[in-house]
Amino acid sequence: MITIKLNGSNVEARRGMTILDLCKEKGISIPTLCYHPQLTPTGACRLCVVEVEGARTLVASCHTPVAPGMTIQTHSPKVIQTRKMIVELLLSAHPDFCPVCNKANVCELRMIAADLGVGLPRFRTKKRYYPIEDDNPYIIRDLSKCVLCFRCVKACREVKMANVYSVGYRGHSSKIIVDNDQPLNKEVCRQCDVCVLFCPVGALVLREERFRKISRKPFIIKG
Repeated sequence: MITIKLNGSNVEARRGMTILDLCKEKGISIPTLCYHPQLTPTGACRLCVVEVEGARTLVASCHTPVAPGMTIQTHSPKVIQTRKMIVELLLSAHPDFCPVCNKANVCELRMIAADLGVGLPRFRTKKRYYPIEDDNPYIIRDLSKCVLCFRCVKACREVKMANVYSVGYRGHSSKIIVDNDQPLNKEVCRQCDVCVLFCPVGALVLREERFRKISRKPFIIKG
């Protein structure tokens, strides 16, 4: 065990655990989008950033291990401002037709925005629009809604062991692709909804669930 100063209080932590693990253990809520406890962390969304004394920048708590003598602030003004800005940037590049989205009532991005008090984004950025891919008889992809959290990539690889998805292109053109950016028409997708369940937004939906109201709750880490 090692001693950490967390939000002004000395706490005991197990060597090797991440800052997010410690915060969850202590009941401290930190928003996450790309993180899922069944998947290896990537730190892609940066929503879980915290302030660590001596660090040059804010660090992603989901993959940063604790260290002896660490001083951590999880809700400093700098941290809150950064999280809000990240959500605003995500929303500014996200389609704004939520009322007709399959995941409108269970969208993790919208719930995080509500928790942070983020309304209409101040920024105007180029949105990524892609045609809806309905070639697959089982799964429909709407990459215009994708937030590049990579959870579908990791879930397919680590849970399903299928490795169907990967990341292609760079910068604003980055997208989740199948093979050499081919339509999703894999037989392995038959009776499999792993990627759909792990997707935090409405980018992936089962064909039979399209246009149906989804009642299950979204997966959000709240400590």
